[in-house]
Amino acid sequence: MSNRADIIHENFCKSVLDKNFPEDLHKLTPQDVGLTSQEVVELFESQAISRHLDFASRKLAARKESFYTIGSAGHEGNAVLGKVFRYTDMAFLHYRSCAFVVQRSRQVDGETPVYDTLLSFSASNEDPISAGRHKVLGSKALYIPPQTSTIASHLPKAMGAAYSIGLANKIKSIETDMPADSVVVCNFGDASANHSTALGAFNAAGWAAYQKTPMPIVFVCEDNGIGISTRTPEGWIQANFQHRAGFEYIYCDGLNILDVYQAAKKAERYARVNKMPVFLHCKTIRLMGHAGSDAEVSYRSVKEIEAIEAQDPLLHTARILVENDILTPTQVCQFYQDIEKRIARVAEEAITKPKLTTAEEVMASIAPQRNDVEPMPLPTAEQRNELFAKDKRQFGQPLHMSRHISLALSDILLQYPNTIVCGEDVGKKGGVYGATMGLHAKFGPSRVVNTLLDEQSILGAAIGLAHNGFLPIPEIQFLAYVHNAEDQIRGEAATLSFFSNGQYSNPMIVRIAGLAYQKGFGGHFHNDNSFNVFRDIPGVIIACPSNGRDAAKMLRTCVALAHEQKRVIIFIEPIALYMTRDLHEPEDGLWASPYEAPGEGEDILLGDLHIEGDGKDLCILTYGNGYYLSRQAAKHLEEKNIRCRVVDLRWLAPLNEAEIINAVAGCEHILVVDECRKTGSISEAIMTCLAEHNIDAPFSRIAAEDSFIPLAAAANLVLPSCESIVEAALELTNKKTQHKKVSNS
Repeated sequence: MSNRADIIHENFCKSVLDKNFPEDLHKLTPQDVGLTSQEVVELFESQAISRHLDFASRKLAARKESFYTIGSAGHEGNAVLGKVFRYTDMAFLHYRSCAFVVQRSRQVDGETPVYDTLLSFSASNEDPISAGRHKVLGSKALYIPPQTSTIASHLPKAMGAAYSIGLANKIKSIETDMPADSVVVCNFGDASANHSTALGAFNAAGWAAYQKTPMPIVFVCEDNGIGISTRTPEGWIQANFQHRAGFEYIYCDGLNILDVYQAAKKAERYARVNKMPVFLHCKTIRLMGHAGSDAEVSYRSVKEIEAIEAQDPLLHTARILVENDILTPTQVCQFYQDIEKRIARVAEEAITKPKLTTAEEVMASIAPQRNDVEPMPLPTAEQRNELFAKDKRQFGQPLHMSRHISLALSDILLQYPNTIVCGEDVGKKGGVYGATMGLHAKFGPSRVVNTLLDEQSILGAAIGLAHNGFLPIPEIQFLAYVHNAEDQIRGEAATLSFFSNGQYSNPMIVRIAGLAYQKGFGGHFHNDNSFNVFRDIPGVIIACPSNGRDAAKMLRTCVALAHEQKRVIIFIEPIALYMTRDLHEPEDGLWASPYEAPGEGEDILLGDLHIEGDGKDLCILTYGNGYYLSRQAAKHLEEKNIRCRVVDLRWLAPLNEAEIINAVAGCEHILVVDECRKTGSISEAIMTCLAEHNIDAPFSRIAAEDSFIPLAAAANLVLPSCESIVEAALELTNKKTQHKKVSNS
C-alpha cells in the first residue's frame, strides 16, 4: 500500500486547485459566527502547521531522528479551542492536540511552538517543556501541563483543577495559578471516554454540579470513531452523554471550524458563567492511522480509508477560505507549501540540538531540589490557643496515634492556609478511625472536604487542586482501596515534575490507613499488608510511623517537604496501632505519649531512624506494626540474655541506606522484620542493602507469607508475631554460636 501521508499531502493541493472540496453541510460564513477573514486564515495556518509537523515527524522517524509518530491529523479542528479559551484556562490535553497548542501560543508573546515541538520530537534536551524526556504537548507559559500518551488518566485531575477554582473563591486567601473566573478545558478521544478513569471523572464532575458545587470545566470528546483498530459504535458517545446529570451537552462538526467555533464559544460561556461542566462532543476523523507503525489497511478497506481522507479538515477550511473570497485556491496552496518549507528548515536545525547524555541528567527532574520556597512560619500562641480551646485538657496527657494525627492535622491546617483535607467520611464523622476528628468543626467544609466514594476521583481532585496552588492531603480509607486508582499516583502525580523538567508539580500528602493486624477484620480490602505498588515509583516518598509522637512529627515534615520541595508523599498509617496505648501489659500505657506542638521537641526529618536500645547481640530492622511487635520480642530476648537494639526505619522510600548501615554497625546478628509479604516486600531491599555493603554479621529476615489476610485468629498464621520474631532471633543467634564452635574446633 502507498504511504498514506504522502497521498494525503499530494491530494491536498490537487483538490484545492480543482476546487474538489468536501460538501458544506452547515452553510455558515465566518461573519455568521463572528470570525474575521484574518482569524480564519490564522486558524488555517495553525491547522496546516500541525499537519506538517505530523509529516515532518514521520519523515524524521524514517531517518531515526524523530521518536514519536502519534499525530494530530484529522483533529486539527481543535485549533479553534486554542483560540476560544483564554491561555490562562488550564488545558489538559489529548495527544492529538498539536493545533490547539499552536493556536493558543498566539495569545502569548515569544512562544515558538514549531521549534519547540520539533525539539520534542527529536528528544533534544533543549525542548522547553520536557528537556528531551518525552514528546509531550505542554507549556508553562500557556497553562498546559505536559501530557504523554494518556488514556483518560488526565480527566480526574482536570476535574480537580476545575473544582479548585470555585474552592479558591470560597476560601479567598489562596494564591492560585488560575484567575478566579477561569475555565478548565480537557480533551480526549471517543475510545478513552469508555475508560473507568474517564467515567469516574465525569461522574465526579456531575456529582458536584448536581449539588450546585462550582465545576467550570469543558470536557471535549474528539470523536473520530475508532480507538487504534476498535471501532466506537455509531451514536454511542451521544447516547451515553447527551442526558448525563449535571452536564450541558453540545455537539459540533469537528471538521468545520465555523461550526466548532460557535459550539466552543457556547461551551466556554456556559462553563464560565454558570460554573457548570460541559460535554462538547466534537465529531472528527483520524488520518494516517493511529501512529506511524499502524498499518490501517489491515482493518480498514482502501475504499473506506479514501472516503475518510476526502473529509480532510484542512480541505474543509480551504473551502471556507475559497468560497468566502478570503484566499484563492492558488494562495491556499502557496500558503500550505510555504509552511511545509518552513517546518522542514526548522526540523533540520532541531535535530542537531543536544540530547540527554547521562542518567543524572535524565533523573534531575524526578525530585528537583528547590530553594525558592520559604518555610511556612509557625502559628502564634494566640492562634493556637483559640484553635485548641476545646482540646487543651488533652495536652500533656498520653494519647494514641489517631489523636496525635488529628491534632497534627489541626496544626497543619492552621499553619498552611492552602492545605485541604479531602476523602471519604473525613468531615463531621471524623474518619472511620477518628484521625480527622474535630477538623470539620474547626475549619469548615471548604477545608475538610467529604468526597464521593471513588479513589480515582479523590486522588485526581488532589492533583488538580495542587495544580492551582493548593496543598492537598487526601485520605484513602483503606490501603487496598488505592489499587484501583494507583495510576493517578504512578502515571500522573509522580511523573509531572519529570516530564515538565521541574516546571510543574503537584505536591500532596496521600494519607492511607492500612497494613495488617486488625482484630475482627479479614480479606484483602480491610487488612492489606502490601504497599509494594508505591515502592517502584521514582521520586515518591513513603512514610510509615509506628506511634503517635512519630506520626505527628513525620506528618508535619511531610507537609513541609510538599510545601518547600513540591514532593508527592505516601503516608501509611498502621490501622492496628491507631488506638494502641499499651506495649507489654494491659494498662502500661507505654505506646501512648503526649502531643508535642510544632516547635516542641526534636523534629523527625526525612530519613531519620529511631534506635531503641544499644545491645550488640542482635539488631532488628523493622517498621510499623513490626516495630511494635519487635519491641515486645526484644523484652523476651533480653530475658534470654540476648542484648538487642530495635531500629524503626520510619521512612520506607527513599531508604536511608547510610543510616541503616550505621545502625547495624557492631552488631553480631541482624534480623529484618517485615509485616508485608515475602515477595516484593521492603525486606528484600533491606537485605540487598546489607549484602551490597558487605555486612559481615549474619542476617536473615522474617516476613508475612505470600497470602491474603484471612479472618480472625487465622490471620496470625500468615503474619509475623512476637513469638515468631523471638523464634527467628533465637535461630539466628544459635547459628552464629554453632559457627563459632565449629571454627574453634
